[in-house]
Amino acid sequence: MNKLPLRKVGQTSLELPILGFGGAPLGELFERVSETQSRQTLESAWSAGIRYYDTAPWYGHGLSEHRIGGLLRQQDPEEFLCSTKVGRVYSRYRGRAKDFNGSPWAGGLPFTPKFDYTYDGILRSYEDSLLRFGLNQIDVIVIHDLDLGYHRTEKRMNEYFKELESGWKALDELKRSGEIKAFGAGINYEYMMPRFLEECPLDFFLVAMPYTLLDQDVLDEIFPKCESLGVGVVVGAPYASGILASGAIEGAKYKYADATPEVLQKVRAFERLCNDHQIPLKAAALQFPLGHSLVASIIPGAFQPAQVLENRQLVEHPIPSAFWDDCKSANLIRSDAPTPPQCQASNLEE
Repeated sequence: MNKLPLRKVGQTSLELPILGFGGAPLGELFERVSETQSRQTLESAWSAGIRYYDTAPWYGHGLSEHRIGGLLRQQDPEEFLCSTKVGRVYSRYRGRAKDFNGSPWAGGLPFTPKFDYTYDGILRSYEDSLLRFGLNQIDVIVIHDLDLGYHRTEKRMNEYFKELESGWKALDELKRSGEIKAFGAGINYEYMMPRFLEECPLDFFLVAMPYTLLDQDVLDEIFPKCESLGVGVVVGAPYASGILASGAIEGAKYKYADATPEVLQKVRAFERLCNDHQIPLKAAALQFPLGHSLVASIIPGAFQPAQVLENRQLVEHPIPSAFWDDCKSANLIRSDAPTPPQCQASNLEE
């Protein structure tokens, strides 16, 4: 396999490989994952040339960080990049471990989270992550889950943004001191992005849903604003939480819920075009976000070695420009959406 190209993140000096490893499934998001399977998955990622690993304390209440740290501690620190997240601090569960309910995680570790976006909370979260990783440095920090999906009311969310006024100072100090190379905000839905752009000096967004084959609304105002401010993007869910990997099957997930009939119909149309051009839907889903110059990397999750190897192969799978032209002609993607062939070619020349 070819070495993965690097892309610059916003206005920082940080460069990320175009494909990374998303650590949520190793936190047992969908199902329990044995230590053996986790280790084999991570070893497969390293063998496949994956050198960027993203996780969070939230993923399995620390389990994903422990597991990814087990791989990275064995490697030369100059050979990889890792990112984790802040916004929660953890304390031990005070009951019996077997009674612990780690929902929404299928398993995870018996530790209880509390939201904390303050200066002290962010520094504590950072130090705790270092301990879980077993590393003495983390490259990138991401503010996690500051949105209505988790905080329910505008009042509560405003209180956490108030906490973040001091939290920014902690992030800025970590970056200025060289402890971290960049910091950003993890966003599940695009409605939060304008507020972060107005209030916070971010280097990048780590987005889940806002830019996939199924959703390009950010091209209207948000991505142009990011470009004007030099704010980069990492795409965390190129498969749109499942349906662009599974296809339009019964129970397929879109935005972490059952896909609507309208979404299923659109995915079936993509599947027909993919069949016409003899390309996998997964390859189109992975490569589409990379068509935009703002997007530095995509980080699909995996919990099996075969998934890692497939992602690695699909990101380089040839896709003819005629496929993207047909997608636009069929109104499946926006006519103004930049498409991968031209963008990837220019990226490789840089």
